[in-house]
Amino acid sequence: MNIREDDSLDEFVLNLTPMIDVVFLLLVFFMVTTTFMDEEQQIDVELPAAESAGEQVEQPDSITLTVDEAGIVFLEGEAIGKDELLGVLRGAAQHDAETPVTIRGHRGARHEAIVSVMDACGLAGLSNLAIGTIGSAAEGG
Repeated sequence: MNIREDDSLDEFVLNLTPMIDVVFLLLVFFMVTTTFMDEEQQIDVELPAAESAGEQVEQPDSITLTVDEAGIVFLEGEAIGKDELLGVLRGAAQHDAETPVTIRGHRGARHEAIVSVMDACGLAGLSNLAIGTIGSAAEGG
């Protein structure tokens, strides 16, 4: 008769080392890939079409500024420098601080150019700003 002793039984051992290695490799992989991602380069944005854009109604005491693709600012069809723009905006703010300002930026214009116009409005004391867009139906057809 063959009797087995409990000492001779092999214990079941779960080796966690390979699993921990894989988890650490995945962790390092995701850390490295998220470090090199730049969200602005990942997002392809075409502006300024908007479905909610309606017909633009020119208000009597409003200011419309246009920024072309090169970043040149136009007021009433005339190119205007930064200092002149600030003077015009300050004059409008002294007349009425709630004067509406519409900024119409070319979709290829640098964001920096649009922000500098918005900054000039803020420095002049004008806060009633709007961004001019076109309707998506007008863009397609």
